[in-house]
Amino acid sequence: MRKKIVIGTRSSKLALWQAEYVADRLRKQYEGLEVELMHIVTKGDKILDVPLAKIGGKGLFTKELEVAMLEKRVDLAVHSLKDMPTVLPTGLSLTTITKRLDCGDALVSPKYKTLENLPQGAKVGTSSLRRKAQLLKARPDLDIHSLRGNVNTRLRKLEEENFDAIVLAVAGLKRLGFGDKITQIIPREICLPAVGQGALAIETREDDEEIKQMLEFLHDDKTADATKAERSFLARVEGGCQVPVGVYAQVEDDDNLSVEAVIGSIDGKCIIRDKIIGSRANAKTLGKDLAEKLLANGGLKIMQSLGLCCPDENAQ
Repeated sequence: MRKKIVIGTRSSKLALWQAEYVADRLRKQYEGLEVELMHIVTKGDKILDVPLAKIGGKGLFTKELEVAMLEKRVDLAVHSLKDMPTVLPTGLSLTTITKRLDCGDALVSPKYKTLENLPQGAKVGTSSLRRKAQLLKARPDLDIHSLRGNVNTRLRKLEEENFDAIVLAVAGLKRLGFGDKITQIIPREICLPAVGQGALAIETREDDEEIKQMLEFLHDDKTADATKAERSFLARVEGGCQVPVGVYAQVEDDDNLSVEAVIGSIDGKCIIRDKIIGSRANAKTLGKDLAEKLLANGGLKIMQSLGLCCPDENAQ
């Protein structure tokens, strides 16, 4: 068995928490194993003054880590699954999906307890088109502003820039010890999460069988099946840039999986939402079938109106 493992990670506090979590689990599982963290700066970490949608959503927080793996400077990389592109570089594999923590979105506000309680025209911060579209569907009066930066930075900006509220992932807040700052976990009826939100992904070289075997104990089958459906949905609808979609899949029992998704216009005026239930064994097909359904029922028209190119099914 390998005596040392190098994990590639971004340097944000949340990324380091995630990498340290995996490192600690590995050390406890394999006595005497040395685990080292290599900090790597990604494009998404460098560009903080431009909304994500304007610089492209694919690989912003993963590409440099993947290069380090292909060059064998690191053995694996730990990501938030929601940051992972649906297509990986040749030679790399999405090896392990950890058990998902709370996948929801959190409202954080110094004055107001719920989304419903926010005053007319309230200033709300988020960097996500997905959140913006769904929030405006529920509250078209909101004044939504782009908010970039890591969790600590966004919490600081909440007060410094006079936001009435900001919206962040529940999992990130809880992992960093900020769970007490959550004012409301926004109901999924209002806001479906991003693909893979709340789960960690471990990426390795495709041919590194030893590392893949060493990581097997961290893999969660239920989360893997659910997120497989979510990623299949996104793979069908995305066209190379950030797409205003939300999707959530969950195992209903040992055999079945439900998948719910939304495609929305950024102003929230047009929201296409539906749900599908089927066998866990067909997780990938379920995600794709739901995508086809939403696209046919108006989702494609929404994306075309936004200038987003939905790939032709025949090109898949």
